[in-house]
Amino acid sequence: MEPPLIDRYDTLLLDLDGVVYLGREAVKGAPEALTRAHGTGVRLAYVTNNASRTPAAIADHLVALGVPATAEDVVTSAQAAARLIAERVPAGSAVLVVGGMGLRHAVRAQGLRPVTAAAEAPAAVVQGISPDLSYGLLTEGALAVRQGAWFVAANGDTTMPTSRGVVPGNGAMSRVIATATGVEPVVAGKPEPPLHRESMLRTGAERPLIVGDRLDTDVEAATRAGVDSLLVLSGVTRALHLLTAAPEHRPTHIAEDVSGLLEPAAPVAREGDRWRRGAWVARWESGSLRLSGDGDPIDGLRAACAAAWAHAGEGRADEDDLKQALESLDL
Repeated sequence: MEPPLIDRYDTLLLDLDGVVYLGREAVKGAPEALTRAHGTGVRLAYVTNNASRTPAAIADHLVALGVPATAEDVVTSAQAAARLIAERVPAGSAVLVVGGMGLRHAVRAQGLRPVTAAAEAPAAVVQGISPDLSYGLLTEGALAVRQGAWFVAANGDTTMPTSRGVVPGNGAMSRVIATATGVEPVVAGKPEPPLHRESMLRTGAERPLIVGDRLDTDVEAATRAGVDSLLVLSGVTRALHLLTAAPEHRPTHIAEDVSGLLEPAAPVAREGDRWRRGAWVARWESGSLRLSGDGDPIDGLRAACAAAWAHAGEGRADEDDLKQALESLDL
């Protein structure tokens, strides 16, 4: 029997929201799967675009859910943003923090001085999501950027998944300052390079696998870095998003959730004009993608994606050509 997918890698760079948990609750099966993965000797690193909490607070949350973690295992976009600023401005510089404790802690850890008022003449403004983000703090950030402060956003996620549904993310909130000032932020989080660089510096990974639920952050970050990715369907991405993905958004592997790390990584087999995975076969017929078979629908999705991506090449498959395949999947 083929060894599990996890055996190919020395470090898992795991996204959190939509992969390990949804809000305060664990994704079903994630604690058990990650505990087993940890037992194989692979390093688990939790890499999140969410900058609202400190690594210690995130680790405590993970442990409470039954996931093996320490503060040293957590890499946040707040840390990547703070390092980015520290490499540009003098030590001890004031940085106006438009965000929560996670961002303030990261700024202070880099030898910078977090402030909350434009009157402090900050060298930079850094923004990250926070549930109690106020109009007053956004105003101070906008005033500082207008005064010439360098504008950095911890991440550009327009939305984030929670147990209540999909809610606005930092990318949506950062548009307030960007719109008010006409200045676009430099983004530190996925898919931009700073967070991946921070992860590599912190973990020393040689064969990393990026595990996430978003094509435009997790998978694109892996593509830019030239490393493998696993897209899980426990967060925001759905079958149609995968089938119509642009080249930079096509993951190396697809699984229903992180338990897929412990399953064999058998590839989709191409047989002439057919793509086969398990009991599923995908093929193009009269301009439409046809999918037939039974068993695990994720295998059907894998076969359909391989066929759709090969047909689209450097472009994107047309949604209208995928209707029959999507109906067959029923995902």
